[in-house]
Amino acid sequence: MADLRSTEQMAEHKDELKRVLGPGLLLLFIIGDILGTGIYALTGTVAKEVGGMVWLPFLLAFTVAVMTAFAYLELVTKYPQAGGAAVYTNKAFKIGFLTFMVAFTVMASGITSASTASRAFAENFMKGFGLESNGGLVTVIALSFIALVTAVNLWGVGESVKANIVLTIIELSGLLIVILVGVIAVTNGRADFSRTMVFETPGDKSVFLAVSAATSVAFFAMVGFEDSVNMAEETKNPSQIFPKIMLTGLMITGVVYVLVSLTAVAIVPVGELTKTGATPLLTVVQMGAPGLPFAAIFPFISMFAVANTALINMLMASRLLYGMAKQSILPPMFGKVLPGRRTPWFAILFTSALAAILITFVGQVSQLGGTTALLLLAVFTLTNVAVLVLRRDEVDHDHFRTPTWIPVVAGLCTFYLVGPWTGRPLEQFSIALILLAVGAVLGVVTYFINKAIRKHPTTITHEEYLQSDGTRN
Repeated sequence: MADLRSTEQMAEHKDELKRVLGPGLLLLFIIGDILGTGIYALTGTVAKEVGGMVWLPFLLAFTVAVMTAFAYLELVTKYPQAGGAAVYTNKAFKIGFLTFMVAFTVMASGITSASTASRAFAENFMKGFGLESNGGLVTVIALSFIALVTAVNLWGVGESVKANIVLTIIELSGLLIVILVGVIAVTNGRADFSRTMVFETPGDKSVFLAVSAATSVAFFAMVGFEDSVNMAEETKNPSQIFPKIMLTGLMITGVVYVLVSLTAVAIVPVGELTKTGATPLLTVVQMGAPGLPFAAIFPFISMFAVANTALINMLMASRLLYGMAKQSILPPMFGKVLPGRRTPWFAILFTSALAAILITFVGQVSQLGGTTALLLLAVFTLTNVAVLVLRRDEVDHDHFRTPTWIPVVAGLCTFYLVGPWTGRPLEQFSIALILLAVGAVLGVVTYFINKAIRKHPTTITHEEYLQSDGTRN
C-alpha cells in the first residue's frame, strides 16, 4: 500500500501552499460556502413552480449534488491540488480551449452568483430599514454594494479563517431561526404542514417538467461544495479527510434546507410566498413569530449571509482570472497587480464591471441565480465524465474511489438539468452564452498575444515575459 503521507510530502515543495486546514475548519468552510443566497432568496421562486412541495426540488437538488460530490472526491483525493474542474478537464481531455472555457465558466458562475447576492442584499437592506420597494433604488444599492466588495477586494483583505467562521455562524443562525419560528408557529397553531404536500404548477406544465424546472433553480442553493476542492493544497492529508468532511457538510446543509423549506410553506401560504421576491424567509419569520425580535434582526442576518456569498465569489473570480493570466491562458493585463497592495487590480475591475452590468440589465434574482446553476451544471456534467475517463490514469498514493454507477447517473442528471427541456427560461441561456462569448474572445486575443510574444520575446523585459507567457528558465 502506498504511504498516505506521500500526499503530505507534495506540500513540501517551496512553490506549494501551506497545509493548515484540519477537519473542523474544512467542514466550516464547506458549510459556509453552501449556505447563503440560494435558500435565503429563491424559496419563493421554487414555490412558483411546485406550490407547497417546495421541499421536493431542494431534496432532488441535494441528491444530485451529493452524487456529483462523489466525482469531485475521487478527483481531489487523486490529484490534491488547487484548480478544480479546469484541472480535471485538462487531465482528462487535454484540449486547451476546453480547459480554458471550463475555467472561464467557473469564473462566470462566480460573477452571476455575486450579482444574485448583491440584488438580494439590496432587497434585504430596504426591508431592514423600512424603505419602500423601488426597482431603481434596489439597483443603486446593489451597485453600491458590489462597489464596496470591489474596494475590499482591491484593498487586499483576504478572507481569514476567523471571518469565515463568524459569517458561517451568522448564515446558519438565520436558518436555525427560521426552523425555530416553525416550532413556535406549530405550538401557537399558526402552521399548516398539510400545505407541504399540495402540488401546484403554473399553466399546463406536467408534474415532471414543473419539478425539473424547480430543481434546476433549487440547485443554486447547493452549489459551493465544489469550491472546497480548491483548498486541497491547504488541507492536511486531503486523501483521508476530504471524503467524510465534504459528505458531512452536504448532509448538514441538505437537512437544514429541507427543514427550512417545509417551515416556509407551513407558515406562509404559497400564494403569498411567491410574491416575496428575494426576501421569502423574512416573511416566514414575520408571520410565524409576530412581535418577537427575530423579525427586526432577520433582514440584517440575511444581508450578512448574502454578502458573504458575494465576497467569496468575487474573490474567487478575480483570483481565477489572475491565475489564468499567469499561465498565459488570458492576456497578460489580467495578471497586473497593484504595486503596494499586491492585488490583481485589472482582474478585479473586469469581474466587477461584468457584475455591475448583470445587476443593471438583468436585475431579477431568479434569473441571475438560475444562470449560475446553469453554468455550474454544465461544469458538473464534464466533471462526472472526467472522473470516468481518468480511471485509466494511475497515481502513486491511495485515494477515494466512487462506484462507477454514481458519476454515470449524476452526469445524466446534470446534463438533463442543463437543457431547455426543463422549462428553464431562455433568458438564462442568453446570459450564459454572452458570458461565454466574452470568454471565447479573450481566448482568441490571448492566442495572438502569446504568439506575438514568442515571436518577438526581446521586445519586452524578462520579468514581463515571465509574467505574460508563464514559461520558466
